[in-house]
Amino acid sequence: MPAATIDNRFVSSVRQDMLAFARLQLRDSELAEDAVQEASTAALHGEQRFSGQAALKTWVFGILKHKIVDLLRQQGRSTPISAYVEEGESLDGKFDSLFKENAHWHPAAAPRDWGNPEAALREKHFWAVFDACLSVLPANTARVFMMREFLEFETAEICSSLGISNSNCHVILHRARAALRGCLEQGWLLAGEKNR
Repeated sequence: MPAATIDNRFVSSVRQDMLAFARLQLRDSELAEDAVQEASTAALHGEQRFSGQAALKTWVFGILKHKIVDLLRQQGRSTPISAYVEEGESLDGKFDSLFKENAHWHPAAAPRDWGNPEAALREKHFWAVFDACLSVLPANTARVFMMREFLEFETAEICSSLGISNSNCHVILHRARAALRGCLEQGWLLAGEKNR
């Protein structure tokens, strides 16, 4: 039996994080509450299945992830493409400004060297910064990013679920990654350089 145990106190401590994630994906507070409640109950009743190979919080979020995926697949909702484009913003113009004529990065827009990303991922502070960066993305952009990267939906499944085109999905994912990269550079990488 693993050393960590799942009890009501543990579930209460991660509930707010679970709710925030579920609300982002489901875009419905009541559905999010239901998904979190079902995941919490499953974790409490399924403690014997927790092998201790992952962090307890990771295991509980895995249960929540599967509940959310099931709900999203059941819903089959669609969102108009206009919901992903900010008013007066040109997607092509914004991304063209990052590159020179020869398709290479402009020096100021090029990604920084991230050092050893695997070591950074192990640090809790990284995830606090990542959560903060994710929360400043437009809700729909963050949702598409999390569907792809965390919930592991295939691009076609995201497009079908949200009623967007394949190319629009790729643009949204590119925008999310670029925004997260910039935010992480400011809040994590540059902050780390100052502390060295």
